[in-house]
Amino acid sequence: MSRGRIGSSLLLLCLAGTGGGLVAWKRAALQEADEVAASQPEPMEAITVATAVERQHRQSTTSIGTVLALRSITLRNELAGAVREVMLTPGAIVEEGTVLVALDVSVEEAELRAQEAEAAVAESMLGRMERASQNRGASEADVDRARGQRDVARAQVARTKAIIERKTVRAPFRARVGLADVHPGQYLNEGTELTTLQGVDEDVHVDFAVSQDVAANLSVGDELEISASEDEPHLVATIVALDARVDPATRNALVRARIHGAERAPTPGASVRVRIPTGPSRTAVAVPVSALRKGPAGDHVFVVEPDAQGHERAHSRRVESGPILGDEVLIVDGLQPGERVAASGSFKLHESVLVAIQEAKDASAGP
Repeated sequence: MSRGRIGSSLLLLCLAGTGGGLVAWKRAALQEADEVAASQPEPMEAITVATAVERQHRQSTTSIGTVLALRSITLRNELAGAVREVMLTPGAIVEEGTVLVALDVSVEEAELRAQEAEAAVAESMLGRMERASQNRGASEADVDRARGQRDVARAQVARTKAIIERKTVRAPFRARVGLADVHPGQYLNEGTELTTLQGVDEDVHVDFAVSQDVAANLSVGDELEISASEDEPHLVATIVALDARVDPATRNALVRARIHGAERAPTPGASVRVRIPTGPSRTAVAVPVSALRKGPAGDHVFVVEPDAQGHERAHSRRVESGPILGDEVLIVDGLQPGERVAASGSFKLHESVLVAIQEAKDASAGP
């Protein structure tokens, strides 16, 4: 055997021995690491849990409505004239019949006195003619003529009184006075806008628009929820009228509801949010919003259940979520009442992870 072959054989033997030693060392290291890992406790995530509670849910849609007083008018003067007296205090509540604006009627009052005098003379002449007719001193035609003159005089008096009354603007109903810019001595043309009057009633109206398919399922007497903002409590309103036609441009129909108890309602003209039911009531469960996780595969929650050894573990479960109500979200499918779900800390969980429950919290503690 040549020296070259002997050297190659020795080199191969050395390499084989070295490789075998490395393999044995790596295997021993892995075995030692497994033993160390087996002796370590399983990782645990700290969370809080909430119990799913049953809720009655009805599908709904929202619309923006406008609060209207039951009676609301823009006050204008019927006849032209100079302002003599103004009783328009913005924000004040006036009773029915209260004088708000009085125009100068000095000329009409003078005419009224003259016409009343003429009416008195005509009445006296009619009496004389009737007495003379009884003595055959006057004909029936003279009596009729005197009676006609008396009636004309009375009509003139009534006409002048009506003009004086029309130059005195009164409140047609109990109302709150709006802003005004009318002053004594100011000349007003016929039909000048004086102010607005908002009726002070026990109730107020809310007008809003809904799509034609939603309007088809509404009827007089249905109840709605009205809210001016998220922080204010909801008010209950009852539908009192539905428009007889659908707007051909928007395909929406107008609906009018009434809020009972105007002292709790927003002021007329305010914008409110109207929640309109669109379907039958159904049973759902509510959990905190923090318990719902969203991902490419859909919505899911982590349900906390004990394993065979009694250790609490989190398991991912697909659910169908509904609307968010305050701090809660409704789960319409995939979760049963009484099941526990991970609330805070759910973002760091994965399937079958061991969990440590820091605090038990019932979802019913929400708003």
